[in-house]
Amino acid sequence: MTKPLLSIKNLSVDFTVGSTALPDATQVIHAVRNVSLNIRKGETLALVGESGSGKSVTAHSVLRLLPASASHPSGVIEFNDLDLLRMPKARMREIRGGRIGMIFQEPMISLNPLHTIEKQISETLLLHQGFSRKQARDRVLELLHLVEIQNAEQRLSAFPHELSGGQRQRVMIAMALANKPDLLIADEPTTALDVTVQAQVLDLIKRLQAQLGMSVLLITHDLGIVHAHADRVAVMTQGELVECGDTEQVFNRPEHPYTRALLAAEPSGSPVVEKPKAPILLKTEKLRVWFPIKKGVLKRTVDHVRAVTDVNLQLKQGKSLGVVGESGSGKSSLALAVLRLISSQGAIFFEDHDLSHLKQQQMMEFRKRMQVVFQDPFGSLSPRMSVGQIVAEGLGIHGIGTVQTREDAVMQVLEEVGLDPEMRHRYPHEFSGGQRQRIAVARALVLKPKFLVLDEPTSSLDRSVQSQVLDLLRMLQTRHQLTYLFISHDLKVVRTLCHDLLVMKDGEVVEFGETEALIANPRHPYTQTLLSSAFSRHSSA
Repeated sequence: MTKPLLSIKNLSVDFTVGSTALPDATQVIHAVRNVSLNIRKGETLALVGESGSGKSVTAHSVLRLLPASASHPSGVIEFNDLDLLRMPKARMREIRGGRIGMIFQEPMISLNPLHTIEKQISETLLLHQGFSRKQARDRVLELLHLVEIQNAEQRLSAFPHELSGGQRQRVMIAMALANKPDLLIADEPTTALDVTVQAQVLDLIKRLQAQLGMSVLLITHDLGIVHAHADRVAVMTQGELVECGDTEQVFNRPEHPYTRALLAAEPSGSPVVEKPKAPILLKTEKLRVWFPIKKGVLKRTVDHVRAVTDVNLQLKQGKSLGVVGESGSGKSSLALAVLRLISSQGAIFFEDHDLSHLKQQQMMEFRKRMQVVFQDPFGSLSPRMSVGQIVAEGLGIHGIGTVQTREDAVMQVLEEVGLDPEMRHRYPHEFSGGQRQRIAVARALVLKPKFLVLDEPTSSLDRSVQSQVLDLLRMLQTRHQLTYLFISHDLKVVRTLCHDLLVMKDGEVVEFGETEALIANPRHPYTQTLLSSAFSRHSSA
């Protein structure tokens, strides 16, 4: 057997943190315990497990990217016979980004918002290769073509916010591959992407791997991706490696109970039972969101970005409407327009009131009854506010209740979403992803709304946590007769929650209908492609 490219032996990682009980004391968290695994040249090893299992800590140990509070009580990490844990920092910097590349989970956070794409990709070339500016520019263009970014020359001067999610992830891949690394570590590289873009990015990584002869360490909680793209699988839980083997063997004959539970944790359930003769809560007529493109000294409008074009929809009270489509299809713009958070043309009726012409002050009364839960709870929850302050903020803005009744309402709603009311004194960073999403739901729910926009609320969560959040949403919908506009790229999730499905492409509705009927008989070619990308990939799991 050939010598492995990367060998991790008995790796343990501890974090020393302050004690919550004793301010001057510290406590040690054993994040990873005696993990051993190998990656061979040219293969893809998937490291899977739920949040907190230790998979990212293990991967970040390879590149020594852990904070100062981390230590390694035991373990050796060898890369081509080099001892990475004991290597001098200067030599480690040569390895990091040079011979080992890394794609991080969220490109919008990992990319510098103040620098152009050209500057960010060329930085690693200037640092590791000593290229001139001209050589770096040529190589950046070559990389952008390699990762199949359209109009690469024009994209050189673009900033991260000017690119779609899929394009940003391709830029991250270009940066990771700039110095032709022997090993690529991909940490949840497709979590926030639509299924069609996911497939494109993963196929791209696979092609580049074959072309460059790389090894890939793929960190993910999506078992559909693992089955389709990994040669071997290593399963982690609570800091320990519990199973490792060939992909087919692990999927078809899992040995450990945790592996079996992980494979069984697919979204399940059905939309809540509809109430007969429920009134129409929300209706739009020819809703349009067009952003002007202005050019010249006088900034004349020369064209428009057609984000949403002439959308008509009806949503009855107590029902859920799923809105699906790839990045840039207009899903979020539609939701923001319905909430009157961006300018639009056309009519928006909520409880028979036409909202389209109301001023912001007039909208305040309706905002209590129309709330939103965002995709990334860590980004949407203020790190400087306690959970109690976050949940109570809306009550204060609308002048509802006294200090005491607001605190009572906060405690009640936290309990309703499955959190201990005593947790209200803690801060967002002290919670898991699933708990933070429950806090975001509580913040919306405390105002007793009738309508909730749920913008990708489960995309960054593990499958088992997704199921818990979906169960919570169904329970709340039944109890309070809530109406959901549910934006997602995961059609399996949509199927378990939504009565109706609306498919968008390039700002237009290409198909609309009852969810099961539409999935069983999609008529538009784009819907067929979307469903094929979603269910063919997941069905293998």
